[in-house]
Amino acid sequence: MHPTDPSSAVRSLLDEDARTWLDGAAAAVAADAAAIRRLFPAVRSHCGRSRLDAHWSVDEAARAVLLTALPLRGAALAGEVGPLYRFGDPAEQRAVLRTLPLLDLDALALPLVREALRGNDTTLIEAALGPYADRHLPDPEFRQAVLKCVFCEIPLDRVHGLTGRADRELARMLADFAHERLAAGRPVPTDVRPVLHAFPDVLTPRLQLVFEALEEEA
Repeated sequence: MHPTDPSSAVRSLLDEDARTWLDGAAAAVAADAAAIRRLFPAVRSHCGRSRLDAHWSVDEAARAVLLTALPLRGAALAGEVGPLYRFGDPAEQRAVLRTLPLLDLDALALPLVREALRGNDTTLIEAALGPYADRHLPDPEFRQAVLKCVFCEIPLDRVHGLTGRADRELARMLADFAHERLAAGRPVPTDVRPVLHAFPDVLTPRLQLVFEALEEEA
C-alpha cells in the first residue's frame, strides 16, 4: 500500500470545525516549526480517529498535514520529527512513520525506522516498512525486517517493495525458517511462497512437497 499525500482526502472528510482547526494548526506550524510540539498531540481530540482509507486513519492523515507543513528540511527537519516520534504515543508514532516518505529527510530518519523494527508493536513494524524503508533501509536490515514480519505474523504483502528487493539470501533465510516450523510441527506461512518460488534453488524437496500440498488444498 503506497501512502500518497492524504491532505486533500482528510480535509474533505472532516467537518467544518475540525477542518478549520487543522488548517489553523498547519498555518501555525508553517509560521513556527516549534508549534507542532503542542499541536501534534492534540490532533486526535480535534479530528477523530476513524479510518480514512486502507492506509491512513484520520488522525494519522491529519498529523501528516502538520508534518508536511514544517518549513524545514534535512537535519533540521529530522531534529524536529525525531522527538515527536520518541515521545509520542503509538498513534503519533504510526503517523510519523507513515509520513516519512512525504518528508525531505533523505536517510536521516532511519533511526526511527530501526527503533520501530526493534520493538514488538506490530502496527509500528508495519508502518515502518513503507516506501521510506524500501528506499533507505540497507539490504541486511531489510531482510531481517521481513523475517521479523514472518515471526510476528504480519502479512508480507504489507511490506512495501518486497517483490523488488527480495533476493536469494532472503529466500534462503525464509527457507530456513520454514524448515524450523516444520521441525516444530507448525504450519509454514503461505505468504513466503512467492519469495521462495522466485529462487527455486533454495527449495528443498520437503518444502516443495509442502507447498504442492497447500496448493492442492487451495
